[in-house]
Amino acid sequence: MTFEEKKERVEGFRPIDDVFFEVLADDKEVCQEILRTILEDKALIVEEVIVQRSLKNIYGRSVRLDALCILGDGAKCNIEVQRAHSDDHLKRARYNAASIVTKSTEPGERFENVPRVIIVYISERDFLGYGRTIYHIDKVIRENGEPVDDGLQEVFVNTCIDDGTEIADLMRCFMQQEVHDPRFPKLSSRVYYLKEEEGGVAAMCEIMEKYMSEAKAAGIKEGKEVGMKEGKAAGIKEGKEVGMKEGKAAGIKEGKRQAICRMIKKEFDKQTILDLGYTEFEYEEAKESISASV
Repeated sequence: MTFEEKKERVEGFRPIDDVFFEVLADDKEVCQEILRTILEDKALIVEEVIVQRSLKNIYGRSVRLDALCILGDGAKCNIEVQRAHSDDHLKRARYNAASIVTKSTEPGERFENVPRVIIVYISERDFLGYGRTIYHIDKVIRENGEPVDDGLQEVFVNTCIDDGTEIADLMRCFMQQEVHDPRFPKLSSRVYYLKEEEGGVAAMCEIMEKYMSEAKAAGIKEGKEVGMKEGKAAGIKEGKEVGMKEGKAAGIKEGKRQAICRMIKKEFDKQTILDLGYTEFEYEEAKESISASV
């Protein structure tokens, strides 16, 4: 595949797209720029970023963490992009937060050492439906409305509501195939690199191939499991039919044996019994069973 053909494969991606974001976010300066904007903290520092495919990912495939950022103060912040409309976004965010805490804390460790966790959840839709670009969901005491800080911060941002803020402008960039915004130089530069420069395009094609291979393998596995299940069901059905046939044959055979035994005990002679349609073998078998029971 030529370089131009590879470029064509990635040209339609946007930052909101899951596969593209995973490679895009594998750059701490990009994540830092995104978080400084969304969390409105220009002093925020990202020390490290762990993306899903990273060797440093200790969370496994069962927990989808798009970009887990380790901040300068030790907090762990997961940036999640989600285009799906049917998912339960609130529960997904809560699940990911719980997974981060569980994996980051040793059994028996004091709860005061549980890390602060921030979930930044970027969705295509305004699934909360209140017409805002950004939502901060906090815990409060119901009786007096006072906020409670338990170390979890949840921030939900969407790309469809434009409230005229810098956050909305950043979200607009997430929906574009090309990003050229001087307010977000790191994001703009990274998107250009992944779509126009050989190293970036190669990285994108590599992750695409990886996910396609995994999808194919998963499809084969699922197909095999379905096939085995259907084969087992067919086998049970066939076995049942064979069993019924064999059971019927065994029942007929046993019925004949018992009938011959009764006639022998009533002193019917052999020829009379054979004249009734029983075979020589059936007669001898019945006679042996009587002898064995004496």
